[in-house]
Amino acid sequence: MYELIKVGDNTYYIDSPVKMGIFLVNNSDVYLIDSGNDKSVGKKIKKILDENNWNLKAIINTHSHADHIGGNRELQNKTNCEIYSIGVESSFINNTILESSLLYGGYPLKKLRNKFLMAKESKSENIENVKLPEGFEYFKIPGHSIEMIGIKTSDDIYFIADSLFSENVLNKYHIMYLYNIEKHLKTLDDLEKLEGKLFIPAHGNATDDIKELIELNRDKTYEIMNKIIKICEIPISFEDILQNIFNVYNLNMDMNQYVLVGNTIKSYISYLCDNGKLEFHVIDNKILYKEVENG
Repeated sequence: MYELIKVGDNTYYIDSPVKMGIFLVNNSDVYLIDSGNDKSVGKKIKKILDENNWNLKAIINTHSHADHIGGNRELQNKTNCEIYSIGVESSFINNTILESSLLYGGYPLKKLRNKFLMAKESKSENIENVKLPEGFEYFKIPGHSIEMIGIKTSDDIYFIADSLFSENVLNKYHIMYLYNIEKHLKTLDDLEKLEGKLFIPAHGNATDDIKELIELNRDKTYEIMNKIIKICEIPISFEDILQNIFNVYNLNMDMNQYVLVGNTIKSYISYLCDNGKLEFHVIDNKILYKEVENG
């Protein structure tokens, strides 16, 4: 774990629970892609940098979820590096309470102000306003988060963040967090058009061919949609839809899972309502969802 793996002349990744990239700008300066889930990971990254006599110029965060930005503050404090992300993601990195608030739908209770959902704040700038080193570029892959980006290096290596999850992860957890279903499906279509030497998802093995993985992720997305539609054959509340989903997939409810899976199911409901598959009714001051006949 936390093994440094070279995959190109200037490109490496750190094999860890959340795979992180390193791009060598010159003999000493590097850019880091994501920083893991907490201070301890930041320390592990710093050790790898020191062992290779590398100077951390900047961290690029693909998105603002805690498991991708948790090492930011430790590394920024130790190296004075810059941190870049895109638009809203950068704002969330600067104000990490926003992540928990988005998930909860209000000010989050103490149980949700934890390192898994709310990393330590760090100072981030919008990558759209920054000149990146030659051979290092970002591309937009939203859906999993509001404005997630991927990174391509001059070695034709693609870091694709949380746009795709491995077959093992899909089969174990089933419900991957998604903020926007429509954009997620569009991202899957866009990923099919990419050609590269190697693709590195944050939660999966590096591979030279992502076609099968794209199809697995797309199939899982439609599987969940169809289960929600089936659950809504009769008018049913969001809480009851969520309970049914937890039972169908044998998931265990806690507050973290309530907001992560719950927000994802709300995103599915929004997509299905917007596309004429579900409708909602207010009955006795409750919102109930119902399948649209011939929808």
